[in-house]
Amino acid sequence: MTPPGQVRHLLSLDDLEPAQFHALLDSAEQFLKTGRPLVGPLQGRIVASIFFEPSTRTRVSFEIAARRLGADLVNLDVMCSSRKKGEADRDTLSTLAAMGASIFILRTGVAGLPAELAGHLAPDCGLISAGEAEFAHPTQGLLDMLTIRQHKPDTDKLRVAIVGDIAHSRVARSAVRGLRLMGISDIRLIGPESFLPDDGEMPGTFQGNDLASGIDGADVVMALRIQRERMKLAEMPESADYFQRFGLTEKKLAALAPDAIVMHPGPINRGIELDDEVADGPRSVIREQVRNGVAVRMAVLTTVANSLAESDRAGRA
Repeated sequence: MTPPGQVRHLLSLDDLEPAQFHALLDSAEQFLKTGRPLVGPLQGRIVASIFFEPSTRTRVSFEIAARRLGADLVNLDVMCSSRKKGEADRDTLSTLAAMGASIFILRTGVAGLPAELAGHLAPDCGLISAGEAEFAHPTQGLLDMLTIRQHKPDTDKLRVAIVGDIAHSRVARSAVRGLRLMGISDIRLIGPESFLPDDGEMPGTFQGNDLASGIDGADVVMALRIQRERMKLAEMPESADYFQRFGLTEKKLAALAPDAIVMHPGPINRGIELDDEVADGPRSVIREQVRNGVAVRMAVLTTVANSLAESDRAGRA
């Protein structure tokens, strides 16, 4: 999916070499400084946004990013598309490609669908995953790592705790990959036993059920939403009990490093994953994560567009 020096499709942070990963973060930083480019690198391109699952932050930030870069954006209303008539997803993408779309942004609850569809696209098209089942959310991973790097540039000795529903979370999987690409080795996964990943799935991480010891001395703590849509009714914890054991409060966060930051990918369930005092408090960088999301998605869209342009030039040579 990623020929040397190029990113045609971005399906997972596992696709990226460290140099590509850091280049995307550097590009996002530049967009944060300069804002909208004077000449849109996506001018004349059609970007198709296809979301089979609900989204606010990811969908809107991709839309803002594409428009800032000069693209013509198509938001496909899946409920009103020919998919309701039985059209295969690959035919939907090929139809949009025939109309001129060359970059596709896809969110799906079906594992493996982004890779399958990317495999059917013509060489002049690229696909970016905006979230795949519980397995990958690469642009969220990038914006989370950018936020950490902004506050903690010396990453070698950082201690990072991820708290909550890790087993069902694509955000957690992309975060762990991103943390490793940044050279962070002290990664702690904290939550109820049923919310922790299977043995061997995330080697090299500490896993535990005790919040106090898990976040002790942490420089970064990321709370996760309970993914109720991905679990059986019997697996769902009672909200009050979960908040008592794993919900983040200022009292519990006293165990963190003095200058620690608190993150959350959103949407927040206040009073379950964290309380108002933490969500809106001085440690919180949640709004910065959202802001960084636009810049990261501008960087990814530009990188994919440049890759397609380079491939087109090589084909004409």
